Amino acid sequence: MKLKVEFSKLVRRKMKALKKDLTDRFGKDSAIKALRTIMDTAKGLSDYPEKGEAVSNLFDVDTDFRLLYVNHNYLFYYFEDKKVIVAEMFDEREDFMYKLFGISSESEESADYWGE
Repeated sequence: MKLKVEFSKLVRRKMKALKKDLTDRFGKDSAIKALRTIMDTAKGLSDYPEKGEAVSNLFDVDTDFRLLYVNHNYLFYYFEDKKVIVAEMFDEREDFMYKLFGISSESEESADYWGE
């Protein structure tokens, strides 16, 4: 059975900002192509909702989120009733574990090296 895929308001705002940024940097065609890939991949969860990895399997955190990497972005989603909710999106350069769960992904060794 196909599930409905919905995007949170936050994700829709981030996609709009991403489109503007990519348009400014690489042109309209590149921006549209990148966003289309993200949207098509996310919409593919309708048929294969378990395509993404369970975050609880990857990290020591108790959550229902699943994670899907596409076009330099991480999409976090979960199931609700007969829907897939794409709740959050992060650029690959962002520390999503800290922003979502307050868990620093930076090791003490790297902090010492960079003097942070």
